[in-house]
Amino acid sequence: MNHRHDHDHSHDPDDLALFTQEFWDARYAGSTRVWSGNPNARLVEQVTGLEPGRALDVGCGEGADVVWLAAQGWDATGVDVSQVALDRAAGHADEAGVTERTSWQRVDVVGGGALPGGYDLVCAAYLHPPTALFADTYAAVLGAVRPGGRVLVLAHHPADSGTGLRNPALVHLLFGPEQLVALLDPDEWEVEVADAPTREITDADGARVTLTDTVVRALRR
Repeated sequence: MNHRHDHDHSHDPDDLALFTQEFWDARYAGSTRVWSGNPNARLVEQVTGLEPGRALDVGCGEGADVVWLAAQGWDATGVDVSQVALDRAAGHADEAGVTERTSWQRVDVVGGGALPGGYDLVCAAYLHPPTALFADTYAAVLGAVRPGGRVLVLAHHPADSGTGLRNPALVHLLFGPEQLVALLDPDEWEVEVADAPTREITDADGARVTLTDTVVRALRR
């Protein structure tokens, strides 16, 4: 459940292969476009109105959020474990005319790779690391935020486990806002949003399904 959707059901939930460059390069290489190409609606909600600066998107996939941020005036960097995804993202930035405001780096943050730092906004959307690596992965995300900057974390909420739309072998990786907030030292972070809003979608059978998102936005003091 790294990136935007679920993995297939054939993998052991504790198999770190789910988070490797090889897994994601193969997944991206197997399709012209894996994701919709549209920016994440929750990210748009939370970022609109903020003064543009330097932004980092961790687990950027094919770059839709980075391209949107750049179009809003941010100098936006996308990092991902997959070079195939990053190459595709750079192409989308070129198509959108925002190449000069975008950059791309291959970083395996779940595997302990170092993120660049000093950002005004650091986003992580649907980055669901293995339980044992959760704290370290998000410590790296938080560490990329400069004082006075913000972190924005979006995730699939545990309430989704009963919808049938999440891989049952991986639902233990879903997390609520409280799990992320627990990592935020109140002396260092001001929590601006810690919420679990719902939204309705239509599934493949045409049925309406209610999904729950984890949304956390915090300001580094």
